[in-house]
Amino acid sequence: MRLTSIIAIYSLFWVMSAFLVLPIGVKTPHETGETLVPGQADSAPSTFNPKRIAMMATILSALLFGLYYANYVYGWVEVESLDLTRWMHR
Repeated sequence: MRLTSIIAIYSLFWVMSAFLVLPIGVKTPHETGETLVPGQADSAPSTFNPKRIAMMATILSALLFGLYYANYVYGWVEVESLDLTRWMHR
């Protein structure tokens, strides 16, 4: 696998991971006892920590990419095994 492919695939995993970890640990102003700013949505987080999200996304994407690369090297799941029509004719 070329380095450019590794960077592109890891970047996709990182963005997906960032969206997955974004709601983890979020507390609304109602849960923290803060007052809402006029015009603020009820579901808006009371604090936002992008460093925490970036760190969690980096760890999760590294794990996911590691699994992806191990599957690429060892061939655990191949395209032929995902073909459902092959299993329907048995």
